[in-house]
Amino acid sequence: MFEGFLSGGIIKRAIQKGLIEINVRNLRDFTTDKHRTVDDRPYGGEEGMVFKPEPVFTAVESVRASDASPVYLLSPSGRRFDVPLAEEMARHPQVVLICGRYEGVDERVAEHLATDEISIGDYVLTGGELAAMVVVDAVSRFVPRVVGKEASVRHESFFEGRLDFPQYTRPRDFRGMKVPQVLFSGDHKKIETWRRTKALEKTARRRPDLLAGRVPSTEERKPLDQNKDERKKR
Repeated sequence: MFEGFLSGGIIKRAIQKGLIEINVRNLRDFTTDKHRTVDDRPYGGEEGMVFKPEPVFTAVESVRASDASPVYLLSPSGRRFDVPLAEEMARHPQVVLICGRYEGVDERVAEHLATDEISIGDYVLTGGELAAMVVVDAVSRFVPRVVGKEASVRHESFFEGRLDFPQYTRPRDFRGMKVPQVLFSGDHKKIETWRRTKALEKTARRRPDLLAGRVPSTEERKPLDQNKDERKKR
């Protein structure tokens, strides 16, 4: 599953430049029986299969460089993966990800092996591999020199607790839909103010939860108040 993900784009270039190193391990390589069994039925009679603790512990212990390397279990019950966590993970020399499957992983993995559990959203996947790819991609962007223009990472959605501002490119007029005039003004201060305002308007409209509990600045209050008035009119 990881072959395609690791063989193209920014991730491939980062690996080739030696900026990041990604190693994928198959749990079946850490089993001791002839059938290479990694799962078993859960105690208590529930349906489905659960990852056994032995191969998971052995696999992690074989790759973990030191006790300082965090071990994350990808799980629906984990804390939500976000920008601050991605930045935090990027600061570690090594991060170990455990991809859950089936009905879950033996709880002893979460309690005694993983240093934390993370989730990429409130839904269930057939396996943690896709979630791991999401985490790897997001974390890699915060590794120095992985992204060509590092400053661009600082202007993306969620970085400052809000969505990104609208982006436009050629043609200037497409089927009567025109690019905002302010972007051609040449006034960088005015453009920056417009972008911040539009970013806040979009956040307030689509993801107001990102602004919950945050005290808006004087500059931010106007677009937020305008958005509240628009919602009342509807």
